[in-house]
Amino acid sequence: MKFLLLLAGATLALTPALAQQTPPLSGDVPASFAYPTDARDYVRREVMIPMRDGTKLFTVIVIPKGATNAPILLTRTPYNAAGRANRVANSPNMASLLPQGDEPFVRAGYIRVFQDIRGKYGSEGDYVVTRPVIGPLNKTKVDHVTDAYDTIDWLVNKANLPETNGRVGMVGSSYEGFTVAMALLNPHPALKAAAPESPMIDGWMGDDWFHYGAFRLANIAWLGKQTGFKGAGSEAVSGIYDDYEQFRRIGSAGAWAEKSGYANLPYWQRMVAHPAYDGFWRGQALDKLLAANPSNVPTMWEQGLFDQEDMYGAITAWEALKAKGKAGNNFLVMGPWRHSQANYDGSSLGDFKWNGDTATEWREEYLFPFFDQYLREGRPAFTPPQALIYNTGDNRWEKLSQWPLACDAGCAAPMTPIYLGADGGLGFQKGQPGGDSYVSDPGKPVPHLPRPVNFGDGRWGAWLVSDQRSVDGRTDVMTYQTAPLTQAVRVSGAPMAEIFAKTTGTDGDFVVKVIDVYPDDYPNEPKKGGYQLPISLDIFRGRYRDSFEKPTPIPAGKVQRYRFRLPTVNHVFKPGHRIMVQVQSSLFPLYDRNPQKYVPNIFLAKQEDYQKATITLSRGGAQASAVWLPVVAAGQTPAQP
Repeated sequence: MKFLLLLAGATLALTPALAQQTPPLSGDVPASFAYPTDARDYVRREVMIPMRDGTKLFTVIVIPKGATNAPILLTRTPYNAAGRANRVANSPNMASLLPQGDEPFVRAGYIRVFQDIRGKYGSEGDYVVTRPVIGPLNKTKVDHVTDAYDTIDWLVNKANLPETNGRVGMVGSSYEGFTVAMALLNPHPALKAAAPESPMIDGWMGDDWFHYGAFRLANIAWLGKQTGFKGAGSEAVSGIYDDYEQFRRIGSAGAWAEKSGYANLPYWQRMVAHPAYDGFWRGQALDKLLAANPSNVPTMWEQGLFDQEDMYGAITAWEALKAKGKAGNNFLVMGPWRHSQANYDGSSLGDFKWNGDTATEWREEYLFPFFDQYLREGRPAFTPPQALIYNTGDNRWEKLSQWPLACDAGCAAPMTPIYLGADGGLGFQKGQPGGDSYVSDPGKPVPHLPRPVNFGDGRWGAWLVSDQRSVDGRTDVMTYQTAPLTQAVRVSGAPMAEIFAKTTGTDGDFVVKVIDVYPDDYPNEPKKGGYQLPISLDIFRGRYRDSFEKPTPIPAGKVQRYRFRLPTVNHVFKPGHRIMVQVQSSLFPLYDRNPQKYVPNIFLAKQEDYQKATITLSRGGAQASAVWLPVVAAGQTPAQP
């Protein structure tokens, strides 16, 4: 005790001295702090670029240290410009800081620019999903066309960016590809080359929101993250892991939106108000707008053959421009890729390995030299093939001077029907008249992947190459196949589904798949024995069989014709393989369920509206269901060196 008293006394005696030596306790977060930048091989600037209406857009500019007379590569994004230019956070190396796909441009000394579109992240203004062009759907005086123009105008002004040579290229995938395409409607003179990758071109016909009228539930969560928050947002959480069960239990997409809060989002309300292909969607269809205002900017359109999100836009825009006589400055690339995989590793997809890293090969050998000849003086001339398309059967690139190789008119070969036959047969000869029936039950829809289906489980990117044996054999999936092929069959173009069918309901969907069935014994990869690889598939909502704008009920019990284009293929069915066609009436939860009872707006369907229906497919005779394939002979391939 005496010792403790002495110690306490000594401590008290020291306290005044310590107080004089120790500063007052304060917070450990300084008013400002930044990491040293001396080791960086670049200079990073963040600026607010003014638009013509006074709105300022947040823009990140990454400049190689010491750069002079450098070209600019621009991306306009709704996905956080600051984050897009910070792949490896605060890396001293420009190649690590920027996205993987930028590597050849970094090596060549390009200035890289990312900009938040208006209303998102650091930019001012109002955000509108895929803001329409100025006109009936946009009464303001600004759109992505004017914003791109004003941004480029600012960037090429040496008073703002003295390191530039005044030449700009634009690149971007998905929504970013949409902003590239919009810039082409009235391009700034300094925009010398463009590459819209997997661009959103027509959200109703075949990109993000619908496919031929069937609503894509897979993308619904994006809407909350994107429009519910200016910056990074979160998805609605249901507490149910299996999205198949979640959406089936709750009913319609509208019922899900009410429960999750999405019904309060303006864009959701606009979609619900426009379920058909009316002026709201037609007025935003960029393929039509581009054809009406074709530019002279050299443009490389890229799209994955297995793009699970935007498979429609790039090829449709390219075809529209080609029809307007603009093939000389528009080029098509289709690789064996999922959505946006062109910017990452492209050596495989799902269970399939390609002939090397196809995406890196494309960026290095085609995309970069295409841009470089226009953006830097004295660079070698580079003319890409009219169409660079991967052959997913022969596992190699093909450089084509004409595309497609087979079509209804104006191609090297006509389309060839392959007919649904009796007893599950499939052949190039029409069989005897007959029919096959199945019961489609909205309570037990066909899953697009084996359950449980969760859109965040890692299978989303590769689902289009998933083995279709998971549904083959279901009583509501009709399967037709050829005998093993004795010689190769090459298809190169867009197949057309032509289904003749009657239903006991008054509405209904038709899903058609073209499938390559591998031999039962596949020694090199035994697990692929019997694999059913879908090379082309899509869905069609029956109420739009006569008009996309004005839907009508299906007359119960009467055969109707459903004809629609399937996604592009460039494939060879090898000897020993089989050609298969599957037909079904749901693909869930990727697409919403059709009640199979006609209601004015399927978004608002009630639980009691969903009913079973018996569908009968017609075979043979005058109403012979078939898929028209773009079959070509080997000698009909117009190769380009």
